[in-house]
Amino acid sequence: MAGHGTYTDGQPFDEIQYYQLKVELKPDRFTSVDDLRNFAALVRRAASDADVGFDKDAKAIRSPLVREVAFVDTPDFRLYNHGFILRRRVSYVDGFPVGDPEIVFKFRHPDKQTAASVDVRPNIKGSYRIKFKMQNVSRHGGASRLLYSHNCQFPATQVHERDRTAVATLLRVFPALRVLRKSNGERVRLVNEAFVEELLVPAGRLDFGKGTCAKSDVALWRMRADHRALAAEFSFQIKFDRLDDLSDKARARAKKFFAVLQHRAHDWIARGATKAGVVYGLKRRVPGRLE
Repeated sequence: MAGHGTYTDGQPFDEIQYYQLKVELKPDRFTSVDDLRNFAALVRRAASDADVGFDKDAKAIRSPLVREVAFVDTPDFRLYNHGFILRRRVSYVDGFPVGDPEIVFKFRHPDKQTAASVDVRPNIKGSYRIKFKMQNVSRHGGASRLLYSHNCQFPATQVHERDRTAVATLLRVFPALRVLRKSNGERVRLVNEAFVEELLVPAGRLDFGKGTCAKSDVALWRMRADHRALAAEFSFQIKFDRLDDLSDKARARAKKFFAVLQHRAHDWIARGATKAGVVYGLKRRVPGRLE
């Protein structure tokens, strides 16, 4: 279980349903789509070394998935400094935006109970999706840290207020942020004036045994204005109904693969901040106890 307790409406705390492992990579190693695919090939070799099944994704030979990512926050980065992240994501096909922009709101914390206790459900009339993840993130020397990420996602068109940059709007849509209220009339803005372009290539499907599988991806983040590389990442996540459904054997294999990959890819691995941390630190104002 994620933890014991209920939200103010009596709803039980959300359960963890994802186990995600992430390796931060050196963005300057990726200068073409072939570099993204070459790392995917390295993932296949690491899977073989770790006795983990691997199926190549047919989509890997296609053009990368392109998304635009933008973070918003108060001028003093109050959301980020309290463990919250709010971003908008737009998918592109052949250079044109498709579908509704997606809003992603998350609270991250190293303590499971604290992460579970924050009610990230949005106050909207439409549908939304909750993703509560247990994450292992690579650190210096091949070690990793454990972080809990409590997320919700929904289409931006479900926020009907005209003034979407007013903090008052955010407090209505995301009641969890009310603890950060400072004064009336506050506004949020684009973090460091950065629009990020994300290039995503499927690396392949990992099989950890007994039906426990995960899709994996390699991502590159660049400044949309000048295509300057900012961050890169390899990640995969295992989905389940209950954490108890993730067998000890499958989890051990996932950790072994994670360690083998870091060893094989040591020349590729970055030892700095996460993707969000890089964007927040663009103007050398690096807040963030979580990065």
